[in-house]
Amino acid sequence: MKRPPAIESAVDRGLAPFRGRRAAGLLPQTRMGGPMVWVLAIMVALTVVAAGGALALSNMVQTARGDLAGSATVQIVEPDEEARAAQVEKVQDILARDPSVAGFRVVPQEDIAELLEPWLGTGDEVETVPLPALVDVTLRDGTSRADYDRLGGALRQVAPQSRIDAQSDWLAPILSALSSLKWMALALIAMLGAVGAAAVWLAARNALGGNRDTVEIVHLLGGSDDQIARIFQRSILIDAVIGGALGLVAGIAMIALLGGQFAALQSGMVAGGSLLAVDWALIALVPLFAVGIAVYTARMTVLSSLRKTL
Repeated sequence: MKRPPAIESAVDRGLAPFRGRRAAGLLPQTRMGGPMVWVLAIMVALTVVAAGGALALSNMVQTARGDLAGSATVQIVEPDEEARAAQVEKVQDILARDPSVAGFRVVPQEDIAELLEPWLGTGDEVETVPLPALVDVTLRDGTSRADYDRLGGALRQVAPQSRIDAQSDWLAPILSALSSLKWMALALIAMLGAVGAAAVWLAARNALGGNRDTVEIVHLLGGSDDQIARIFQRSILIDAVIGGALGLVAGIAMIALLGGQFAALQSGMVAGGSLLAVDWALIALVPLFAVGIAVYTARMTVLSSLRKTL
């Protein structure tokens, strides 16, 4: 049986140079034509999109919570316009004297009508519906629930139909849902990592099985398990680097496309989910982690198989 050129050369050198391009010659492959490159590229692209989504959701939740911290709305429901105006004046006096209030602003009736326009429409129909009076309140740092209750009780003494709502309370379900989506994205990243490692494990076992005759000859000639594992490491390293680069480019393109779609909504909350420089740095690390996982998985798979069979 004629020995492969790489083994013929290795015999002449005592198997010492089984590394680098000479070692890779034992396992001739076509990189871009094989499926491993594209499998890794898809995995990296999906991971990049999931990571970008998780980071954007995290930024969105943090920004919203920061903007709403200490913000509250006083609502005065009074059908009679004159009585409502008098209650608003008394409410302003209480807010101005309260030590926990940093500032407040009475929302104009025109703004309230504009907010309710999608539901009430415009014209004479709106004028027949008594609109509540709204006062935006900014509370000082460290305001507790007891302060809200105390302030609400004082306001009800002058405006029985008034109520004070912390803006963070009514937005809490939305923020909770966004946090759940963030954790789901992180779970997706973990699953993609596991699937990628499984794909590399399967590819390494198939490659080892397809080159078993060559591996046995190398063993008979004195080659060590570590030398053989390095051959497979180099092979998967090249595939992982190419796949990681392709996946990163595709993932960033998808993030840019999605970002443009959400930016078109012109929503303040969505704007808070913009990716920062540190976020892009973390996203750029995804292909490096993918390469590391692929190389480590290939090495452990080959070494484990060699110990069991040879």
